[in-house]
Amino acid sequence: MKNRLIKAIFLGLIASSYTINAQTESPDNSKMEWFKNAKLGIFIHWGIYSVDGISESWSFFNNYINHENYMKQLNGFSASRYHPDEWTELIKKSGAQYAVITTKHHDGVSLWNSKAEKAVTIPTHSLAKKDVLTPFVSSLKNSGLKTGLYFSLPDWSHPYYDIHTRTKKRYEIKNDPKRWEQFIHYYQTQLSELSSQYHPDLLWFDGDWEHSSTEWKAPQTLDILKKYNPGIIINSRLNNHGDYDTPEQGIPVLSPQSQYWELCYTMNDSWGYQPDDHHYKTPNMIVRTLADVISMGGNLLLDIGPKPDGTLPEQQIEILKNLGRWTSKNKEAIYGTTRGLPFENFKGKSSVAGTKKSIFLYLEEAKDFVKVYGLANKPDAVKIVGERDAKVNFSFSNEGTVIIDLSKVSFDQDVTIVELVFKNPPALMENLKKDRQVLTTILENKSTRIAAYDMADLLHSGNNLLNGSGLTSDGQDMKIPQTAKTNPETLQWISKHAEALYETGKGLPAGHYPGMSALSKDRKTLYLFVEGTPTGPIALKGIKIIFQESELWVRDLSSVIQFIINCTGVTRLELSI
Repeated sequence: MKNRLIKAIFLGLIASSYTINAQTESPDNSKMEWFKNAKLGIFIHWGIYSVDGISESWSFFNNYINHENYMKQLNGFSASRYHPDEWTELIKKSGAQYAVITTKHHDGVSLWNSKAEKAVTIPTHSLAKKDVLTPFVSSLKNSGLKTGLYFSLPDWSHPYYDIHTRTKKRYEIKNDPKRWEQFIHYYQTQLSELSSQYHPDLLWFDGDWEHSSTEWKAPQTLDILKKYNPGIIINSRLNNHGDYDTPEQGIPVLSPQSQYWELCYTMNDSWGYQPDDHHYKTPNMIVRTLADVISMGGNLLLDIGPKPDGTLPEQQIEILKNLGRWTSKNKEAIYGTTRGLPFENFKGKSSVAGTKKSIFLYLEEAKDFVKVYGLANKPDAVKIVGERDAKVNFSFSNEGTVIIDLSKVSFDQDVTIVELVFKNPPALMENLKKDRQVLTTILENKSTRIAAYDMADLLHSGNNLLNGSGLTSDGQDMKIPQTAKTNPETLQWISKHAEALYETGKGLPAGHYPGMSALSKDRKTLYLFVEGTPTGPIALKGIKIIFQESELWVRDLSSVIQFIINCTGVTRLELSI
């Protein structure tokens, strides 16, 4: 029995008011200004785990390899082809505004020449025999990029730390408080070294789950950091003492409640370099993820994992170069923007300019038109960002609906950005009033594409105009009333897609899919209305699918469809058109 279906329906032949404001800031949050505007940062996981290409620290913690053999990787960490200026140049060209590097992961191996008691360091204990952190930080600062330092609170190799592996503890803190105090002194000494030597703009903690704020002495640690830099930014992984949230891997379904947030995200399935992990997201998927994060008002911290010699895998370089292509083309629609329009106003991704006088729409498909609902004031112009010569016509109705004609637009290979320009900050109607439409009027529209869009949009919100209209379940022998002006092409579209239109109801809530959808009457079949031609995989967020009793197919395409499922719970439908 097939009890859960997802089907993509391609539309057409190609298939009172309030002002939009930025998030309110207090003077205490002025230090967050650069972070809020940055939008893109690069995470760097570099350590001895790259030698054998195994999971950083966790491989020995989970007893996949014993600790002694794990630490033998020190003998293969050469950094022989490490050129930090090349890293920095690539990071800057990607469009990133900051970088965060792992100064020390849970394995306790420090990239710099730490003098803390019993520290294991790359300069002293590895084949490289040199400090690899200092030249990179210097390069970042010389380039104008902000400096972020990742620091693991746990140190599973250090004799003063209580936990060694998942199954082995060295001691109980309550039974040996002096030893724990020695560890606190050790890790705070290392943080003092990092703060005094490198003056980071951001400190990225990890591993706080193993102990309480009191045990970590978190307030004392914050005082140490602020001693060297009163304006330092801290992530949330110091038992919630930080300035911003850090969701990991899973792209949020809805915009997080936190005023400031950052998604840390891998290019494949691994943080550090693993030569056998070829499950890379495509450059297109990464650009679209960045657009998604920007539309929700956050930053993307995209991870790279250098090899033990200091070079980067070619796939990672390709992704960064394509990011640079897209960010350099669309700067004004990326940096300094705030979260975009509510889903009811625009079925897609968007953002608002820092000036509050432009709305940016992020289009992930090539299509003939786009609609924005509920604008209280008319745009003065509509442009395609990065395309000076693009001519874009639009109309504005009394109901506040903007229809933008994209028929002559040359679309970007990843995401095309449409800019709505206003003389004064745009406002949205408090009570959204869409153009009043009845089925007869829609059927008389000369454009089948617009008619199909309007029916799908109304259906998505729970208003199925075809209920009781004479539509049949198979689209045959329909008795839908017609007039002399009824568009026969629209009737053909209805007949062809009858299964998705017959007695179906309200679609997915906002955030799960950047478009319109509908659910069957028994709520076991999900229909996606896909506009135009997507530039890459269609993404669904927060959808659980039972594979054994499911079927996935796409109407109107003789195509191969592949599920791409990762641990984040994001489902992507790979459409080979």
